Amino acid sequence: MSKRWVVLLLVTVLATAGLASAAPSWRPSRPITVIVPWPAGGSTDMTARVLASQMERFLGQRIVIVNTPGAGGAIGMKEAWDRPRDGYTWAANSSTAVISYPVLGQLEVTHRDWLYFYVLYAPNVIAVPANSPFRTAKDLADAMRARPGAVRVSSAGAGSSGHLGAETFRLVVGATYRHVAYAGGAPAVVAAVQGEVEAVMQLSMEVAEMLRAGRLRALAVMSRSPLTMEGYGVIPPISQVFPNFPETGSYFGLMVPKDMPADIVAAVEAAFRPASEAPAVRLFARQNGVVAVSLSGRQATEVTEQKARRVAWTLFEAGLAKKTPTELGIPRP
Repeated sequence: MSKRWVVLLLVTVLATAGLASAAPSWRPSRPITVIVPWPAGGSTDMTARVLASQMERFLGQRIVIVNTPGAGGAIGMKEAWDRPRDGYTWAANSSTAVISYPVLGQLEVTHRDWLYFYVLYAPNVIAVPANSPFRTAKDLADAMRARPGAVRVSSAGAGSSGHLGAETFRLVVGATYRHVAYAGGAPAVVAAVQGEVEAVMQLSMEVAEMLRAGRLRALAVMSRSPLTMEGYGVIPPISQVFPNFPETGSYFGLMVPKDMPADIVAAVEAAFRPASEAPAVRLFARQNGVVAVSLSGRQATEVTEQKARRVAWTLFEAGLAKKTPTELGIPRP
């Protein structure tokens, strides 16, 4: 064998060994359960389903979505936390909800006890029934000031993304409203469509379908930039009316306990990366007015920690906190 062929053979062997060592050592041998602690049709549920469908291809196993609603998502998250650390049970949720549970006294587990695999970022959208007299966010704020505590706003429950959006709106505009809680984002949106409430401030992907159908009308997106939603149009940023309004939205994806074995975490990461960048995910984002992201590891931890400052202190300033952010070691934003 020539010297050249010996070198080529050695390079091939080393490359193959490198790929083998980089491959995760854990592979699932049966279906994986993802607990969605909200009803079907909401932001968490939709995100979990689109991401799971892509990750299955890389894991070689089915991922079964199980909806376990109740207590603003705390019941399902507690169930996911209590399951064995064998890699066969994950959770799906929003950054906002996970941060809020200990602040509201619903769970002892904090946002620092999870590892995150975020695939989407969704801003809050202020939407009203199609026949509403409100044409702008200022109209809604004026009505809240004129009728303190009377304007009904639905959400997925205390501490949810929609509730945080409504509380942020209340604090910024200096008004009060009547909070009407539902079991999840989807029923909260349906309540607005049916006229049970006068406004909903859930996330973009939860209101997208009803906006396109003409059943709801968007007043503003809680952002500094306009939001273009396919099939609907451009939603103006709330900063046009209230310049100091903070960016309000949530990251969505999968979560596993931080003490999950490293080889299992590596396998989740290996499947998550290509799945999060799949064309199906990009299409879903474009159609639903959300931003496709691919955040895990340190990046995901850092954005969650930054989000915790805004969420925890907003809940505290709204008088809803059972534990202060200071008690939880969360500094002011």
